[in-house]
Amino acid sequence: MAKVFIIGAAGKVARRLSRQLAQRGHHPVALHRKPEQASELAGLGATPVAGDLTKLIADELAGLMKGNDVVVFSAGAGGVGMDVTNAIDGRGLELAVAAAQIAGITRFLLVSAFPDALRDEKRSEGFENYIRVKRLADAHLVATDLDWVIVRPGTLSDGPGTGKVSADLAIPYGDVPRDDVAATLVQIIEQPTVSRIIIELTAGETPIGKAIERLARR
Repeated sequence: MAKVFIIGAAGKVARRLSRQLAQRGHHPVALHRKPEQASELAGLGATPVAGDLTKLIADELAGLMKGNDVVVFSAGAGGVGMDVTNAIDGRGLELAVAAAQIAGITRFLLVSAFPDALRDEKRSEGFENYIRVKRLADAHLVATDLDWVIVRPGTLSDGPGTGKVSADLAIPYGDVPRDDVAATLVQIIEQPTVSRIIIELTAGETPIGKAIERLARR
């Protein structure tokens, strides 16, 4: 079973990921910023670890990570402003990559953004900055020698998961339940041969396990 260090563990996808990992016998370790988040994360089956991504340095974060098998970066500013987006989605990802390298953790999963998000709608300057920062974060991770996987989910919903997705290198844009994003991350963690690949993800008709097995064969 894997010991999985989750950055941004209080987020909606990450909370689901902690619960699903624990249910399958894995050991999620949940990095969180607010003290009141610890009890909820523990209730999901995770080991809470306090830490602020905007204040930690790489050596400090590496110390919190050390001993884990996998890092999952699911932190995000949540649309609260460009400065915070730059700090969390941009510099935060770079910090996490550096920390993983110091800690000797090679397996690194990044929850990113679908490149076609809201292309048919009027987009704010803040949103365009968000897409730019996400793209640069993806590029930063791809340039490393880590055993990385980038997942780009479509528009996230809180509806119940179906256990079925569309997952490939390039697919049409669409929605996807957060439950199914978390379940896809679990399957990727359990399929170590899925490596150095960018996966676009939406709701679909293929059982998640089969979708990831097919990508593993590539």
